Amino acid sequence: MRSTIERVVREALAEDVGRGDITTEAVVPADLCVRARVIARQRLVVAGLDAARGVFAQVSPEVTFTPLACDGNEVPAETPIARVEGPSRAILMGERVSLNLLMHLSGIATITREYVRAVEDTGARVVDTRKTTPGLRELEKAAVRAGGGSNHRFGLDDGVLIKDNHVAMVGGVAEAVHRARRGAHHLLKIEVEVEALGELREALAAGADAVLLDNMTPEQVCEAVALARRERPGVIVEVSGGVNLETVREYAEAGPDLISVGALTHSALAVDVSLEVEAC
Repeated sequence: MRSTIERVVREALAEDVGRGDITTEAVVPADLCVRARVIARQRLVVAGLDAARGVFAQVSPEVTFTPLACDGNEVPAETPIARVEGPSRAILMGERVSLNLLMHLSGIATITREYVRAVEDTGARVVDTRKTTPGLRELEKAAVRAGGGSNHRFGLDDGVLIKDNHVAMVGGVAEAVHRARRGAHHLLKIEVEVEALGELREALAAGADAVLLDNMTPEQVCEAVALARRERPGVIVEVSGGVNLETVREYAEAGPDLISVGALTHSALAVDVSLEVEAC
């Protein structure tokens, strides 16, 4: 995680600061020291504090960033979540990038918490997908965990998931599963995406360890789960597609093990976080 934060922060500062903060250099005395508080302006679940601290660490070693909360804490509006002290120019230079990361990652944690609450006591777990911002996947998946969700595979090298295009290219679900079984090492589970009961039966008969029910209605999911449990006890059943905060409970009550939600990362709204400075 540390190397990812260093890379993301370095690139973000280069983008934002460029050749220098000309406004601050023209207006603010070089020897001015300040204290500041990072404040959650709305109810939110905190995520990204290490990334925010990493911004100020790269801007200046003289800046002190002290968290007043932990990732995963749910806080009410107007709650200070960190304190920042040090040279004024350095704090202003890092302000926007640090807040952008906090706003984005806390937004992911906050919406994840809402999904997790919506499926409480059903036995289903909410998981993320690979629909992440390029370059930010590790940070975004950490934010999902902060919100109480779980992570799906990190990347293409992290697990076998046979999707519709794989099946189309080799002529069928069973053939795709057989090829995956020959090509993957013995510790990897094989998951197959299916869109209909016929494909589900084929995947189960071929020995899939997990099935992903894609774009089915809750009623169809209920029928598919019953079929999967009967035909292959122990198979992992995942649901994806058509899931939102209004429908997730109904999907969870249909009995799957996992519900994957791309919106946790690709559509999470940034939350309102600000930095208030006072001269010292």
